[in-house]
Amino acid sequence: MKYNFDELIDRNNTNAYKLELRKKVFGSDDVLPLWVADMDFRTPDFILDAIKKRCEHPVLGYTVQSDVFYDDLQKWLLNQHNWKVEKQHIGFLGGIVPGIAYAVNALTNPDEEVLVQTPVYPPFFASPMHNGRKVLYNQLIERNGRYEMDFDGLESLITDKTKLMILCNPHNPGGRVWDRESLMKIARICVKHGIIVVSDEIHSDMCLKGYNHIPFASISDEASSCSITFVAPTKTFNMPGLTSSAYIISNPNLRARFFDFLYRMELTTTLNPITMAATHAAYSLGDEWRKQMLDYVEANLDYVISEMAVKMPLIKPMRPQASFLLWLDFSAYGLSSDELEHKMVNEAKLALNKGTSFGLGGEQYFRMNVATPRAVLEEAIKRMESVFA
Repeated sequence: MKYNFDELIDRNNTNAYKLELRKKVFGSDDVLPLWVADMDFRTPDFILDAIKKRCEHPVLGYTVQSDVFYDDLQKWLLNQHNWKVEKQHIGFLGGIVPGIAYAVNALTNPDEEVLVQTPVYPPFFASPMHNGRKVLYNQLIERNGRYEMDFDGLESLITDKTKLMILCNPHNPGGRVWDRESLMKIARICVKHGIIVVSDEIHSDMCLKGYNHIPFASISDEASSCSITFVAPTKTFNMPGLTSSAYIISNPNLRARFFDFLYRMELTTTLNPITMAATHAAYSLGDEWRKQMLDYVEANLDYVISEMAVKMPLIKPMRPQASFLLWLDFSAYGLSSDELEHKMVNEAKLALNKGTSFGLGGEQYFRMNVATPRAVLEEAIKRMESVFA
């Protein structure tokens, strides 16, 4: 069937994060929200239908994991990413951001260090900091309109207290799909220094045309043995309110350490029956919707980038290779980060993520979510042009 991504859906009165927190975050609720990384598209009908069907049963009782969950994920990873994963390597996780915090606590001590590559999704450095770990910042290099890793800089940061590296694969922001060579270099460095890699691969199912995701753990036995991979259907199928994700760990000792922490924190008990129904529908029925959604997102990216080139050529968009998040460089305006934010919020009336929230290298950038009907983006471009033309 043909899905309609032009549908305008009113999300008011649904406790939507991107609407309800505008006043707190931006000082105004009179801003067009293009900041939170969920989509304004209708959650696919096959997922909503699966939820409705489960709710036809009058008891929403304690629920355990079924073999269907493992089968669905194994088939999806094999079909989408050519990655064969054993059932015993998989575990359910109530969200990837909590999973990062679990990994920090399970695999490091308070006096030890965690490596991150900035600019990056804020919980990557916030979670270790909140848990009393020291964060080592390895800033990415922008070259030819995309991010590349600074391997020499990364290895120079490592000490005998560096125990964990949190990898964003594909990267957020910037949407870089990391190539095999980069991942191999990370694996060699981390194995050499005894560092565990936590690979967040939530954007892996949203690669755009011409790009293919490579799971970090799939590149070599060394990479598999030193890593934890987090995956989820929630971002791809616009159901992030249902915290469904999974961890994949092939190394038995590492898996035991991680599971032991979850067990001690009482995080291995029963599951949400609604989440289970939605996850099964996503992985078993979702590929055609995913393809059409990505086609629409890519057309939105084409529209925004071409409009900016003509009307606001000082803005430099970093075209993503994956996902619906567009990283925008405003440095040519010669304004500070705070001055740019003031103009964006108070003059253009737009709510975008301020680049500084992504750490070092995010100054004078904004992150824009284009997973919204085209009419919304047309309004956003009109507002932005009135200030930044």
